[in-house]
Amino acid sequence: MIKSPRCLYENGFDDFINEPNTSVFGEICDNYHGDDKTATRDAWKGEISIMQETLSHFTDRDGRIVFEYEIPRLGKRVDVVLLYKGIIFCIEFKVGKGQILEADIDQVLDYALDLKNFHKYSQDKVIVPILVATEHKKASTVVQMSVYDDKVVNPLVTGKDGLLDLIRMVLDEFPNESSVNTKWINSPYAPTPTIIEAARSLYENHSVEDITKHEADKASTDRTISYVLSVIKESKEKHQKSICFVTGVPGAGKTLVGLDVAIRQTYQGKDEPVEDEGAVYLSGNGPLVAVLTEALAQDDFKKCKEKEKEEEKETGKKKEAGTKKKLSDSRREVSKSIQMIHRYRDNMLAKIKNPVENGILEIDHEKAEKQEKAGYGEVEHVAIFDEAQRSWTHKRLAEYLKRGGTYGNKLKVPNFPMSEAAFLIWSLDQREDWATIVCLVGGGQEINTGEAGISEWIAAINDNYPHWKVFISPKLTEAEYAESRVNELLKDNNNVTYSEDLHLGVSLRSYRAEKLSAFVHALLTFDESASSIYEEIKDKYPLVLTRDMNKARRWLHDKVRGTERTGVLVTKESARFKPLAVHILPSGDANAVHWFLEDKTDTRSSNYLEDAATEIQVQGLELDYTCLLWDADMRCENGEWQFYHFNGQTQWKKLIGDTDNKQDQMKYMLNAYRVLLTRARVGMIICVPEGNPNKTPSGFWEDSTRLPEYYNGTYNYLKSLGIEEI
Repeated sequence: MIKSPRCLYENGFDDFINEPNTSVFGEICDNYHGDDKTATRDAWKGEISIMQETLSHFTDRDGRIVFEYEIPRLGKRVDVVLLYKGIIFCIEFKVGKGQILEADIDQVLDYALDLKNFHKYSQDKVIVPILVATEHKKASTVVQMSVYDDKVVNPLVTGKDGLLDLIRMVLDEFPNESSVNTKWINSPYAPTPTIIEAARSLYENHSVEDITKHEADKASTDRTISYVLSVIKESKEKHQKSICFVTGVPGAGKTLVGLDVAIRQTYQGKDEPVEDEGAVYLSGNGPLVAVLTEALAQDDFKKCKEKEKEEEKETGKKKEAGTKKKLSDSRREVSKSIQMIHRYRDNMLAKIKNPVENGILEIDHEKAEKQEKAGYGEVEHVAIFDEAQRSWTHKRLAEYLKRGGTYGNKLKVPNFPMSEAAFLIWSLDQREDWATIVCLVGGGQEINTGEAGISEWIAAINDNYPHWKVFISPKLTEAEYAESRVNELLKDNNNVTYSEDLHLGVSLRSYRAEKLSAFVHALLTFDESASSIYEEIKDKYPLVLTRDMNKARRWLHDKVRGTERTGVLVTKESARFKPLAVHILPSGDANAVHWFLEDKTDTRSSNYLEDAATEIQVQGLELDYTCLLWDADMRCENGEWQFYHFNGQTQWKKLIGDTDNKQDQMKYMLNAYRVLLTRARVGMIICVPEGNPNKTPSGFWEDSTRLPEYYNGTYNYLKSLGIEEI
């Protein structure tokens, strides 16, 4: 048996059939690091028995079986894959079930399409999705290719007793297929030309208005995109490695730039991706990826439905159900250009020798295949990392990998020697021809413990990759980036080029007030210019103050029109919001998707003003109008910000910056307010509660966790800036 980090079990037919059921089951369990669910284990036992019985009837056993195969960088696992006579059988089991559900058929078809679209050694093969509801009494009787002519068979269904005949029927239908690559299990991730429409046309058409709304004549994104593409071109021509740092004020369109560069570099004006020119946009921001992907997929799906209706009207014929595009198809297409950075990172981790020895990463040649041009790197030449300042420190990444991770990677890597930034550079450096990294950097937006900031990227370049060319925005030297240490860090690096074209200075988010970010910066730094900047923006950008949450809700409801969105925001350190009838949006990307995308008829929508989102859930995204509920976690006292942590029960505890960890925590808390103050495109209301001034008959405070003094200093400071109160 061959072990691979991409699956829980793999073996040849003969060895699998002759291996005791309990031994196979034990191997699967040993390699599994997820939740120990009885239903999952029982399902595995059933699948093993069914597959051993089924395969034992074949006299030619020159095939391989794979259990729980992970499709690279998508975070999905196929129950069973059979590689047999040049055909890839993709099998999903519903053990103990007798009913065939449409959702289950869609699931196994999605797996087959993901292999077709993302898996290099599957792209030219016949792929057969089979749903096995073990107690189902019937089976498919016809094997038919899909109407898309992509060598994916229409899904087949059967019970456990019909699986053998179904496989034989497929083999009879496709008797002359060439063999599957012997290294299929470690195939590179390689998007193919079949994934085209949504990602390619997204920013050419500016079709998702809720995310791209801006005044185009003021946008500087085209200039920045052109510069980045020129760096990529130069890197290719000179066979060199390069890294670009793109800075931007909050809402300036860094995400748009990243996705646009990925699409333009990949397609270069053609209808299909240019071979060996790929670029990928990556983000560690789960809510951002989930919301953006779903928004773009829904938009693409809507367009396709409208097109189908037009075609039906013209021809007078209705399209067959099997030929109509589904929302899952659109999601798959969009995911070609938008992915979680953890998936990319973990796919590279699967290639290294484990455990790591002497603090040096080495490729394990048994687990990875060297490509002619890519070497042991990924197939893309260009990787665009959004919110690069949020990459993980060495300590956080090492601790994460030591325990096996939580984002889909179940491979434990003890003693990992690098920060996330250093490892991502190492990953691109594995390419033997050329590569470019584009780091999209938000100033002062590190908001989580373990986020390294941009200095870690520069330190990694200086220490280990002096041959890389560095292109940076001059703004990267300012205080909110790398603690003003960029000049110091780069003073001995002779490969640095500065360009104003790498800075996005106009906020697209707040399209009525390009100076909003400047105002927020001045407000948070007690800069005397804050009042004058407010005077400049208040007519274009409504920004008001209140002490009454009900007034704040009324103001928001009165402001929004049509499909404009509104929502309540709080920091994750906020604690005393329940007395104001505010609840925190539960964690989980699905909740963020509903909060941002559902319409005003759905109670899960942000528009209901019941669930407040935190900086973690909204960074990189925005609404039209927001209410920032300013709690007692950050208070203005004697002209300075003081920071407090609620103990969850009775009191706020003041943070004293006497250690590096506490200094970092205070920085994250300040940055949380920076993020929340820049989420609104059109207007914002800040609610600083009055607290509870009441005392009991015996003279004690009715609520000592919400004393007026906790809030008054902040309110008086904001009022002193001239912010209008309602």
